[in-house]
Amino acid sequence: MSDHTHAQRVVIATVDDPLVLRGGGRLDHVEVVYETWGSLNAARDNAVFVAHALTGDAHAAAHTEDDRRGWWHRMVGPGKPVDTDRFFVICPNLLGGCRGTTGPLSIDPATGSPYGMDFPLLHMADLVEAHRRLLRHLGVPRLYAGVGGSLGGMQILQWMLDAPDIMDKAVLVAASARLSAENIAFSSVGRQAILRDPDFHDGRYFEHDTRPAHGLAVARMMAHITYVSPDSLATKFGHERDTTGVEMRMEPDYAVEHYLDHQGSTFLDRFDALTYLYLSRLLDYFDPFSEPSADAAIRAIRTRVQVTSFDSDWRFDATQGRRLAERLREDGVEVDFTVVASPYGHDSFLLDPPGYLDRVRAFLSPAG
Repeated sequence: MSDHTHAQRVVIATVDDPLVLRGGGRLDHVEVVYETWGSLNAARDNAVFVAHALTGDAHAAAHTEDDRRGWWHRMVGPGKPVDTDRFFVICPNLLGGCRGTTGPLSIDPATGSPYGMDFPLLHMADLVEAHRRLLRHLGVPRLYAGVGGSLGGMQILQWMLDAPDIMDKAVLVAASARLSAENIAFSSVGRQAILRDPDFHDGRYFEHDTRPAHGLAVARMMAHITYVSPDSLATKFGHERDTTGVEMRMEPDYAVEHYLDHQGSTFLDRFDALTYLYLSRLLDYFDPFSEPSADAAIRAIRTRVQVTSFDSDWRFDATQGRRLAERLREDGVEVDFTVVASPYGHDSFLLDPPGYLDRVRAFLSPAG
């Protein structure tokens, strides 16, 4: 398989072979957009699957020096922890997404119009089943490793439970096996900002030639606060204000307010409100260890697992990562768990706090 393959599209479900969902629904037509880096070797045993987080996409890394930088450029690339000189790396857009893979804005074959809120609610296992179908299309029988941060790490965890012998190693970063009440609360407020936007139109905003831009921007602004740490905000912005000579005003004045406005407005250029609703709701319901079959599923896992949390991450704090690791260990899974010191909060998994990338590189090495 050739090097440096840019985004491609494949149909993984048809009316004759539908994607049957964990909740009982079905999708009769599913397309997946994905990117790959590196080459699949003759033994077909050097594939690494990268699962992206809530607002990510398939473009994890650049393919050439002139290409747009990927969202995980510190992790994926030549000589990096997920070494594209050594591995055949695969990263797709998620089911339910808005960057090419089938989601709420896709055409419903039954109506000829976008699904909107008629798109079925998704389970983490549905995302994983789409991933597994993509692997079959690519002729990849098993994975050397699955790697993911945040929602990406949760996909890899679900994959181990659903197909316990498909990957040799798993890297779970800044992930959780069950969201805290606080996490669900933050997500709920973000969704309400979208749902209560007058331009939402019950999810049929595309029929009104508009979109709930205000609600989506507010949801992103609030979520972004939870992705960073108090110290990182203080260091970057402090108590700085605009130098307008005005003593007080109601509109944004502090540097951190302008930063959040920027985060919200730029998010509108690359994301859709319906996808935000569906993927954030999927996270709320993720609770694999509470399922009746959990003990047997964990005991069947043959994957070696690395779990990394960050001490400043209050969105998915270290307690959640430790709980995940301990639950796997209870049923015999080999787990390496560490809390890495970082000033960056939840976004640490995208950055390079001391020791983090080296830790992943060592684990993914032949001797790791």
